[in-house]
Amino acid sequence: MDRSEHCAICALHANVERLRDLEIWRNRHWLLRHHPHPSPLLGWCLLDARRHLAGAIDFLDDEADEWGSIVQQASKLVKTVTGCDRVYAIAFGEGARHLHLHLIPRFQADQRSAAWSVADLYRDVEAGREQPVPFESVEEFLAAARLQSQEGFIN
Repeated sequence: MDRSEHCAICALHANVERLRDLEIWRNRHWLLRHHPHPSPLLGWCLLDARRHLAGAIDFLDDEADEWGSIVQQASKLVKTVTGCDRVYAIAFGEGARHLHLHLIPRFQADQRSAAWSVADLYRDVEAGREQPVPFESVEEFLAAARLQSQEGFIN
């Protein structure tokens, strides 16, 4: 059985219509997208490996060579478009064993985005205890982020 057969990230990548609503940028190895609805924070993005792989240990040489630069550029894009103070980069690989790096905007003025508090916010939005980011706001973010990437913000 193909390891990617039951992978939620591979399934999302195969769903062209749904992915089109979330995608910001892609190249042959990586895909940058906004977190799907319900999104806990505006600008919460995910950098996915396009090939099914569990983590950096599985990189091919050209993927490894490109990784640092792509993470840096994607993080800069999130910071530029959201105006956040910094960007957290987190990858666990337990919910979906397909490399997807969470790029989470940290706003100093919003304590819900601080360190591990962001995990509580994530769970609260998922459980309906907190309101997600309105989809219209996500669409505005996506338009701005796509424009930045088209202007060469990400190579």
